[in-house]
Amino acid sequence: MRQRPTKITTILLATIFMVGLSTASSQAQAAGGPLPQDQGSSQPAPSYSPEQLDKLVSRIALYPDPLLAQVLAAATFSDQIPDAAKWADEHHYLTGDELANAITDDHLTWDPSVQALLPFPSVLETMASDLDWTRNLGDAFLAQRQDVMDAVQRMRQKAKDYGYLRSNDRIVVNAAGPYIDIEPFDPAFVCVPVYDPLVVFWPPRPGFVIGGAIGFGFGVGIGVAFRPWGWGFVRFDWGAHALFINNVVWGRTWFNRGVYVHPYAGLHRWGPGPHVEGHKLIRRDEQERRAAREGHARPEERHHR
Repeated sequence: MRQRPTKITTILLATIFMVGLSTASSQAQAAGGPLPQDQGSSQPAPSYSPEQLDKLVSRIALYPDPLLAQVLAAATFSDQIPDAAKWADEHHYLTGDELANAITDDHLTWDPSVQALLPFPSVLETMASDLDWTRNLGDAFLAQRQDVMDAVQRMRQKAKDYGYLRSNDRIVVNAAGPYIDIEPFDPAFVCVPVYDPLVVFWPPRPGFVIGGAIGFGFGVGIGVAFRPWGWGFVRFDWGAHALFINNVVWGRTWFNRGVYVHPYAGLHRWGPGPHVEGHKLIRRDEQERRAAREGHARPEERHHR
């Protein structure tokens, strides 16, 4: 039986959230920028059934926890995803410190949760290619965080029970307790699992090779240069239904989404306006796109920078 968060835990998380909100708002004022206006807190929150949530999270439920967390946070800014996907595609040849510096140098105005996914152009492409799904996922996470996290656990349990989800040289699956954690085998290399939800969440057909149902060949190196965007300090507390980014509870909800500003130490938030572009733009070729979609290792670059 899953343990429910204690009353003390709930009160503590609420306190952390209020302190974080107050601190972030003060930081925004100190930076000289106006506080964002409420985006209609009186608008009724959406409501999704467990079945709808299972379907919403099925595409990403088997992602390693750090990547899953960044996707859920970024989905709450769905309107920023298409432009971010285009930038990531055109700068895909940059990696490591070069990419982190480019993100900073270009004065990008997207929320840091969206910027955190720029090393993963294939993930942003998936989100941008189905904005209805991305928007619904973000709205659900804002309005029903506990239910979304429960849906992820339900889908993971199915994949584990049917034999698909297990540890390998890319991920570590920890199912010793009431919740299933998925962590990168190498914290500095985050894989992007490729799988068919219509396969891995259902009993295997007779003769089906279970071991080949999830591809783990494609991934991205994430080093210390990306820590300002939360990488290395992002995790779930599944029992308390909380998400931590930069070791701070992610407190954005449906009702405070117009005013909540999550703290990212060391990152400058640029105001509206065109970003600065100081790099050659090279879009991924079809071979590179196909490798990511099919879960293969990133092919060697064939074009000149």
